[in-house]
Amino acid sequence: MRADRAAARTKTAFRPRDEGGYGVPMHRRAFLGSAAATLALPACATVQPRMAARGCLPAVDVSPDRVIRTLAGLRPFRPAGFRVEAATLGDKRIVHNYGHGGAGITLSWGTSKLACDIGLQGHEGPVAVIGAGVMGLSTARLAQEAGFDVTIYTKALPPETTSNIAGGQWHPFGHFDRSAVTDEWRARYLAAAAYSWRRFQIMVGDDYGVRWLPTYSQGGAEEQLFPSFPPNSRALRPEEHPFPLDRVSRFDTIYVEVGRYLRQMIRDVQVAGGAVHVRDFASPADVAALPERLIFNCTGLGARALFGDETLIPIRGQLAILEPQPEIAYAFTGDAGYMFPRPDGILLGGTFERNVWDATPQPDAIARIVASHQRLFAGFRCTA
Repeated sequence: MRADRAAARTKTAFRPRDEGGYGVPMHRRAFLGSAAATLALPACATVQPRMAARGCLPAVDVSPDRVIRTLAGLRPFRPAGFRVEAATLGDKRIVHNYGHGGAGITLSWGTSKLACDIGLQGHEGPVAVIGAGVMGLSTARLAQEAGFDVTIYTKALPPETTSNIAGGQWHPFGHFDRSAVTDEWRARYLAAAAYSWRRFQIMVGDDYGVRWLPTYSQGGAEEQLFPSFPPNSRALRPEEHPFPLDRVSRFDTIYVEVGRYLRQMIRDVQVAGGAVHVRDFASPADVAALPERLIFNCTGLGARALFGDETLIPIRGQLAILEPQPEIAYAFTGDAGYMFPRPDGILLGGTFERNVWDATPQPDAIARIVASHQRLFAGFRCTA
């Protein structure tokens, strides 16, 4: 075993490039891209002291033959960050809510609140929402809570939406370029994040598939995004963790089992009297023909073609899903990529491929993701 681990130190792992972004912690930025780099994982007996069994975490059993499915999703990214603003469309009013990059789940309730604050004030009558991903469903629920009748029009329903492929960690990352955003936008972003953070806390439980998990990250302690996030954040001493890494920190955050979450959100919309119609829109004129006078555009990447936003580009993220391990009750992010455990499988990811339109998993990239995590967990320093 020791020889195998020593050999692993010379192999190449998947370490994508830094894409930058305000509020993006260093360990997340380390894998926001698709370039390969060397991941040196020292042998457990030579770098840090071995841990007593009582302090160990169970290791993820990573191997290619435990992969049960692979996925690739296209995140809707805008260098200038999410777009939440109102416009006119003929005699209708449209409020855009799209372009969240890798922070769609995280910011969903917050930017939907911004959109509803803009659109619902002074409005009378029913409301239309285009899109049934996490942004459309959040917007629809907030409009219903404000007392409006809502109809969702959508090209696809979960599990065929981009949101269904998301990893589901509550942690904003990869959703803007530093040089392209204004101070005003950053203030709106932080307000949206704080609202969304509070909203997800009241949804914890099996109904929505929302739960708290400790998260171990490579590097120093997480930077505070706002006073209550992330909680319980601190750098760890070597004897406090089993990872074969020089610097590791720990914090707590929320994880979403997105398949269950989206199904429950659709039920909530319908229980509250909302309707869902499968319908595609080829042009703004098709949207303007809707009977509702207020329309929320939550089409994600589809807004590029539908409304001509050429700044909107896809960021491809690829995932390898391992068969479930119920004993894994923690997450990890670092140079190897990220590992998020869910009841439906262990998610291994780590690609952030800019302006790639092909939503097909690439065998070479999947193999690198699996191999980098295999080396990481093979290097656990536990004695048991």
